[in-house]
Amino acid sequence: VQLQASGGGLVQAGGSRRLSCAASGHNFSSYYMGWFRQAPGKEREFVAAISWSAGTTWYEDSVKGRFTISKDNAKNTVYLQMNGLKPDDTAVYYCAAGWTYGSNPWEYDYWGQGTQVTVSS
Repeated sequence: VQLQASGGGLVQAGGSRRLSCAASGHNFSSYYMGWFRQAPGKEREFVAAISWSAGTTWYEDSVKGRFTISKDNAKNTVYLQMNGLKPDDTAVYYCAAGWTYGSNPWEYDYWGQGTQVTVSS
């Protein structure tokens, strides 16, 4: 099982970035896919999640209206479109897969390697 996160980089405040998470090595059709982030000195926190089968989505309050999680079944890839980025969004972003929806890291079974997003003011 492999989750490959990509798309991070340096972006100015107010800008946009799209993260990708390519899943392989497993049938993820029954899984829930999540994005988490971890800033220096802080705990890993939930950002968004999507049900791979139904497409139901969930968001952390601070990103609602700015971030959009989506999936491409044909490419086995989940995306996180981030608009209106703020310096507080600076973190390493991780994608994860789990059997059920959850907003806690321990509820996910598989993790990608993380991709750094830095938002400059």
